[in-house]
Amino acid sequence: MTATHPGAGRVTRADHLTEVIPFPARDGTPLTLLHITSAVPAVPGTPDKGPVVLVHGSGVRAELFRPPLPRTLVDVLLEDGWDVWLLNWRASIDLEPLSWTLADAAVYDHPAAVEHILRATGAETLKAVIHCQGSVSFTMSAVAGLLPQVTTVVSNAVSLHPVIPLWSVVKITYLTQLLKPFTPYLSPAWGYKSNGYLSRLLRFMVKTSHRECDNLVCRMVSFTYGSGKPALWSHQNLDQATHDWISGEFAEVPFTFLEEMGRSVLARRIVAAGNHPELPANFLAEAPQTDARFAFLAGLDNLCFLPESQERSYGFFNGHRPGKDSLHLIPGYGHLDVFFGANAWQDTYPIIVKELNT
Repeated sequence: MTATHPGAGRVTRADHLTEVIPFPARDGTPLTLLHITSAVPAVPGTPDKGPVVLVHGSGVRAELFRPPLPRTLVDVLLEDGWDVWLLNWRASIDLEPLSWTLADAAVYDHPAAVEHILRATGAETLKAVIHCQGSVSFTMSAVAGLLPQVTTVVSNAVSLHPVIPLWSVVKITYLTQLLKPFTPYLSPAWGYKSNGYLSRLLRFMVKTSHRECDNLVCRMVSFTYGSGKPALWSHQNLDQATHDWISGEFAEVPFTFLEEMGRSVLARRIVAAGNHPELPANFLAEAPQTDARFAFLAGLDNLCFLPESQERSYGFFNGHRPGKDSLHLIPGYGHLDVFFGANAWQDTYPIIVKELNT
């Protein structure tokens, strides 16, 4: 009889083995993949389910999926038999900052990442969990037919239809134009480090207008990305360690992206920036050029992108291929607490894992 490790199958962050793999996007931009494996032996009989890539949003990084929680989504995926890869695409704060757009990522980053993972693993297909602007750019790439090897996509918060609160519309259309001449980007990290007089002025404004907690980065995040206090999560859903941890997890977001998203918000659909013939002029003009099944997730309390964002995208997909895709509206959750809420392990992770296994 073969002896098993007393903790077989139970994975924590301390058990993660992380390999950082540099690779180039299709335009040569340096990106990285984090390949996460576990030092804990799998439960006998746990199937090898192949690769899954996790894609973060704007102005954060791949570590978004590994908060200081006893149970993270990465832990659960490893236990369930998945080969886990985290992508740092051009919006990652772990990379050299540059003026990026969603269209750039859709054409250059995601196809290159998928191809690299498949070459490294020898797999023919993979699945994906995508969040916020990583979700938007990845969905753009898939709908344009650039990701034929992807079979399942779990999309959180927003994909093809950005719908935001009225105050956020004002900020992304007017305030960005007011601030753009003075800085190429905004950064929630200005909550603890200054970069000139404008950063000090904005920090003062946020201090006086956002009094919801003692974490100034948390308050700067709400100013930058949404309309709530806070905008990206409920404080009730975060434990203290995670609330402290977010101070180091947000940085630059460029105006090139904010202007692209501003145009998309006004159009009520994604409008790609720049000249990219690989992308359709209108992503909604024809059926999605992908066979991947999409599961759309939306926290009902999201004050960054309203739940209508994912409802409308699901409606678009369902109109072209009824019954193939799914929609989950999650009560009690907002934008990012879907991934790092203290109880996400029992409230939201099971939805994600079930969709990946469907």
